[in-house]
Amino acid sequence: MSGESKENQEETSSTKSPRSFRAADRMDTVEAVFSADQSERFARTVNRKQLGRVMGYIAPYRKELGRAVLLMALASATSVAVPNIVGVIVDAITLGIVDGETIEATRLVRAWLGILAVVMAVEWVSNRARLMVLAELGTRVVVDIRGELFAHLQTLSMRFYDTFKVGRLISRIMGDVFVLQNFVTWSIVGAARSAFTLLFIVITLFARDAQLAALTMVVLPLMALATRTWSRRAREAWRATRVRIAIINGYFNEVVSGVRVVKSFTRETENERIFDGLNKANLRVNLRAARLSAIFFPTVDVLGSVAVALVVAYGALVPDRSLSAGDLTAFVLLVDRFFDPIRELSRRYNQLLATMAASERVFELIDLEPDTKEAEGAMPLPPIKGHVVFENVVFGYDDEAVLREIDLDVPAGSTVALIGPTGAGKTSIINLLGRFYDIESGRILIDGINIADVTLESLRRQMGVVLQETFLFSGTLAENIRYGRPSARDDEVVAAARAVGADTFVARLSEGYASEVGERGVNLSVGQRQLVAFARALLADPRILVLDEATSSVDTETEHLIQNGLARLLEGRTAFVIAHRLNTVRNADLIVVVEEGRIVERGSHADLIESRGAYYGLYTLQWAVGVGTLPAPTSRDTNMVAP
Repeated sequence: MSGESKENQEETSSTKSPRSFRAADRMDTVEAVFSADQSERFARTVNRKQLGRVMGYIAPYRKELGRAVLLMALASATSVAVPNIVGVIVDAITLGIVDGETIEATRLVRAWLGILAVVMAVEWVSNRARLMVLAELGTRVVVDIRGELFAHLQTLSMRFYDTFKVGRLISRIMGDVFVLQNFVTWSIVGAARSAFTLLFIVITLFARDAQLAALTMVVLPLMALATRTWSRRAREAWRATRVRIAIINGYFNEVVSGVRVVKSFTRETENERIFDGLNKANLRVNLRAARLSAIFFPTVDVLGSVAVALVVAYGALVPDRSLSAGDLTAFVLLVDRFFDPIRELSRRYNQLLATMAASERVFELIDLEPDTKEAEGAMPLPPIKGHVVFENVVFGYDDEAVLREIDLDVPAGSTVALIGPTGAGKTSIINLLGRFYDIESGRILIDGINIADVTLESLRRQMGVVLQETFLFSGTLAENIRYGRPSARDDEVVAAARAVGADTFVARLSEGYASEVGERGVNLSVGQRQLVAFARALLADPRILVLDEATSSVDTETEHLIQNGLARLLEGRTAFVIAHRLNTVRNADLIVVVEEGRIVERGSHADLIESRGAYYGLYTLQWAVGVGTLPAPTSRDTNMVAP
């Protein structure tokens, strides 16, 4: 937490009542969480290597950049030419009045007024063209960066997504890339434009009168000191504002996402109190940043006015010098414009520092290597039958062991049920099968082929997964069903839905398969979303199917409806089923009991009941809680239709 935040915290703790103190303490906890996850770092120096990497994205558009620079140079030259032309016009008028040559002076003024109009028109056109070129250039660069970043994120392993929060990813792929876009679009050529304008003005001033030009430079040391002081403090102030807005965005996103929980526990008032505290903290840092700007920019204006006053005083108090009214006018206009590029360059430098910080975060993601990599020379996995073998597999997350010496042989076309307490390692087993994580030792074979030797795409294309929390994407029902097989025909989509019983509720929808499911399938019930997931898996036609608590969120009526659909889904496929409701897996060809990362029991339902081991204990416990009696195992237990 920043020093200012600590001061605010100490002030709060000394003045709040006990109840208010608890609320403030909770607010500080919220700040700590979100600032740790989403804080904006500002670079203190310019990293040339990193800057060169940013410029590398501009390299393909060097022609556009060159065109923008030429237009910028033309705009700068015309901008500096305007005061000089005005000076000539003033001289023409004054000399005409003094000499009495009004007619000749009028002609001269008209001619120069025409030239002034042309110059100003050229300046307007060149500026407009430059802005159009830069807008297109910046947009193209940001499309390239964001596209590369998005593509790279999809290659990263599950370990990355286990630890990196979605909000931080969105912040980087949207907010940080937007900072880079602003840098490319405005800062590069804008800084060059300011530098050129400053150079042209200085050359013009010294060409007109070197002593007077030197006099106007007296304020530059004060200007440099003010700019340096302001830049340092403003950088920290605006950093604090970005940290605060990140905290607010994070808390707002969390509350909206968990609105059902908020309303269930009537947390509205407490959340408003916390948000009010965060909002006021944001107000304080923004006011501090505004106060700094309110001091700096008027200071620059005053120094500019001082420089103008020096020019006027010089012209008035040194009458023996050959300084015409036009020269004095041109000097005043040029000096007035002299400080604009200085202010602009100061802002651009701060933006450059922000760009360094944003690029650091973006490149940090781009440079991440996936934990799960394809072996050099990995071959596509040929069409499989689905014979799966785990040979002495050991696996863990970081230093925590999860699976120990897993040996499992699943014949092609058979169904294996994985059961056990939460955290036993059931989901880890199926995650390893799809190589979402890599094992520490041992082997996993499919039809005798080590999955570490094949491409990830060819492996996962022959697998289908239905999870407990079904994820549907925004779009239509048909689009979600064909998600794993985009080329599927409409009749194939309908057939897959009918096979798992999803057509029953689709027929009741006004737009049928063209109905929008909403974000995350919000327009459908839990059971309907699950049916769509079954249809999606069936249409993809995988040889290995994983059902991870796929029916736990389905009510009894819906579960009965999809029993035949599941039988159709499992038919001829190797299936791994994770379930806590043991009555749903009695028909499995093999039931595997996992405890503390080890397989402690395996066999058919009847065999495991008869052996009265771990499975018997779990099964009898569920029946005792559910119906109070345990039916004796019969031959029916091994011939039931798959749920």
